[in-house]
Amino acid sequence: MSLEGKSIAILVAPRGTEEPEFVEPKCAAEQAGAEVTVISLKSGKAKTNNKDLDPGGEYPIDTTFAEVSANAFDGLIIPGGCVGADKLRADKDAVAFVKAFFDQEKPVAAICHAPWLLVEANVVAGRRLTSFSSIRTDIENAGGSWVDEEVIVDEALITSRTPDDLPAFCAKLVEGFAKGRAGETQAAKRDGSA
Repeated sequence: MSLEGKSIAILVAPRGTEEPEFVEPKCAAEQAGAEVTVISLKSGKAKTNNKDLDPGGEYPIDTTFAEVSANAFDGLIIPGGCVGADKLRADKDAVAFVKAFFDQEKPVAAICHAPWLLVEANVVAGRRLTSFSSIRTDIENAGGSWVDEEVIVDEALITSRTPDDLPAFCAKLVEGFAKGRAGETQAAKRDGSA
């Protein structure tokens, strides 16, 4: 499936994002032809983590939440990592950026602790999704239906539990980004073109 011509945003939190959950989805989108933009709280470079506590690599940040709008992108990837997700959900600009993708019905792929941002953005009510098991109660308290499966697709929302789920997660995010907006997918089904 090709993502040629698609512009995808990926979030990273300095000293907090789980490295494989950042690197593998970014590579999957790029290999499918997307242009991927790394967005963070501040400019420069971001150090990632492995298993939340061990140091990972360092990656350049393309832009910050203050400098960009969801309007510029066709889809969003939110990697997990307990520390990274917590840093991002505490930032009002990051939360507003995430919410804008849901307001515009654009595809969003979130893995591990990343659904904390979805809870903070108040977009999980009535949705079926998964996450790292420790935030199940947060999702359910926000009105979401939590499921223990490697990847869940609920309209334009794609979620997975842990780095073990990355192969399935990456495959589904490429597929979801290729389909586009939730509204476009529903309209295509009604017209018989999907």
